Amino acid sequence: MPRGSHKRSDRLLQVLGEYERIVVITHNNPDPDAIAASWALVTLVKERLDRSASLIGGGAVVRAENVRMVDLLRPPLRLVASFTPEEGCAPVLVDCAPEGVNHLLGDGSATPVAVIDHHEAPKSPLRRSRSRIRVKFRDIRPTAAASSCIAAVYLREQRIDPSPRLATALSYAIRTETSGSPVRLTRTDRGVISWLSQQTDHAILAQIENAPLTRAYYNELSLALELTSLHGDTAVCFLPRASGSEIVGEVADLLIRCADVERVLCGAAIGTDLIISIRTSETGGDAVELAGRTLTGLGHWGGHPHRAGGILEGGAETEKQSEELREAIRLRWLTACAVDSLQGVPLIAR
Repeated sequence: MPRGSHKRSDRLLQVLGEYERIVVITHNNPDPDAIAASWALVTLVKERLDRSASLIGGGAVVRAENVRMVDLLRPPLRLVASFTPEEGCAPVLVDCAPEGVNHLLGDGSATPVAVIDHHEAPKSPLRRSRSRIRVKFRDIRPTAAASSCIAAVYLREQRIDPSPRLATALSYAIRTETSGSPVRLTRTDRGVISWLSQQTDHAILAQIENAPLTRAYYNELSLALELTSLHGDTAVCFLPRASGSEIVGEVADLLIRCADVERVLCGAAIGTDLIISIRTSETGGDAVELAGRTLTGLGHWGGHPHRAGGILEGGAETEKQSEELREAIRLRWLTACAVDSLQGVPLIAR
């Protein structure tokens, strides 16, 4: 490896080359971007450092399309309940940051060696007094369309052609990250998309995008639409309970497409936590800023200019707590959006 190289992939490999064992870690409930980008990192390590790397994540793969992707493409992902790095192990976080809590190192018991992500750093009132956690290698690119774009750039820099399965995973990941909200593709993003398209299995890609949906999914979607209220150009939707966190983001993606809606907040209780997704249109304001105004003092948040999310841990242990918290967030959200009237109208006339 040449000294003084300006390629970030060279610097990453130099850092990881000092360790005998490398473990790539996605965020909990990994989505296509986390899975594909991590898979690309595992491939990079194997091809250039001649050693195997493990790929792990917490939680579960829950969205129908994501399950279909895993079934058809078989990424080397293993879901575990916990992880404690041993001496000589290099944990690498992908599509999440060490300052966050939604990953296997989120309890602060261990520090990653490297971080690759395209999100703005997550914020939390609990971490406000702490400086940014120091790692040996950090590549955070909020202008990148997806973490998979960053990982694909590493492969191109190292002249590694992805297998058709990996290329398909990366292509699908980028498509999921660039749909549902305004995204400006950089020249690098466009180059990566074109490069991956040549290796992508488009027949499998179509099967993933058209994954079968359960009746339970339609039940939750129907209930979410019935519970959505409109306050001028701002929408609010709270599901009392949901089977998984993915439905929250999916409903938010759907509602932001509603004519004349500029801002959307969707939430649901998952276990004892309250999960929040926020979407804004091109002219609807900064989603991360709105998340901060809504969740400061209550939980953690982060995201992109038009896509943000948050979590309020332990706030939904009882139905009464959950209801009180939902009402507090609703009022904060409408205030943050400068809504004149707190009395909304149903999205669907009853």
